Amino acid sequence: MIRVAAAILLCALSLVPLIWMVATSFKPPAEYVSTSIALWPRAPTLEHYRALAETGMWRLGLNSIVVAAGTVALALLAALPAAYALVRLSLPRRFDAVFLAFVLVIKLAPPIALAIPLYQVLRAFGLLDTHLGLILVNQVHALPFAIWMLLGFVRDVPFVFEEAAMLDGAGLAKRMRDIVAPLLMPGLVATGVFVAIMSWNEFLFALLFIQTPSNFTLPAFIATLINEDETLWGRLSAMGLLASIPVLLAVGLVRRGLTREVAIDQH
Repeated sequence: MIRVAAAILLCALSLVPLIWMVATSFKPPAEYVSTSIALWPRAPTLEHYRALAETGMWRLGLNSIVVAAGTVALALLAALPAAYALVRLSLPRRFDAVFLAFVLVIKLAPPIALAIPLYQVLRAFGLLDTHLGLILVNQVHALPFAIWMLLGFVRDVPFVFEEAAMLDGAGLAKRMRDIVAPLLMPGLVATGVFVAIMSWNEFLFALLFIQTPSNFTLPAFIATLINEDETLWGRLSAMGLLASIPVLLAVGLVRRGLTREVAIDQH
C-alpha cells in the first residue's frame, strides 16, 4: 500500500506542471502576472488561442508534420538495410556496445558544435531555409538512433524464413519486402515514433537553418513568444498544450497497435 500511495503521489506531482500550463492557457494576462497564486482561472478566456490562430499557427504545425514525416521516412529507409546488413554480416555481438557508444557520443555532443559545418553544407547545396535541408540535418541524430534500435529487432527475425525463401529463388529485395519488413513492423513503428518525437521537438537546427517565419516549425515559433520586452505566458502555455497533443495521440495509438501485435504473436 505504501508503494502504491507513493506511486500515486509521484504521478500527481508530475501532473502539476501540465495542469498549471493548461490553466495558464485560459487565464487573461492580468491573472497570470498577478502576485496571488491561483491554479484555476477566475475569468477563463480563449484570447491566447485566438491570437495563435491569427498568426497562422496551423500552417506552422503543418511544417512540423512535414519535417517529422520526412525525417522518419528517410531514417527508416536508410536504417533498415543498414541494420539488416550489420546483423546478417555476423559481426561480433560486442559491436552493439561499440555502436551504442557511438550513438551516445553523437547525442551528448553539443548540437551547436555541428551547426557551423552543417550550415556550410546546406548553403553549398542551396538547402538553407528549406524543409528538405532540415530533414537532412535531422538525420545526424535520427539515423544512428534508428539503426541502433532496429539492430535488436532484426536479430529477432529467424533466418530460417529467409533460407526457405532463398530455396524458392527469392532474391534479397524480395526477402526484405515479403519477410523481413512485415516481421519488423512493430519495431519499425516503435522506431518511427521515437524518431518522430525527436524531430517534432528539435529546436536548435530549426532556429539556425530556417529564416523565413512562414517556414518555421512549432519549436522555432515558440521561441518568438519570448523577447526582450515581454514573455507571452498565455500564448506559450496554449502553444505548449497544442503542440503536445499530436505527440500524445501518436504515442497512444502506436501503443495500442504494439500491444495488439504482441498479443497476436503470443497466440
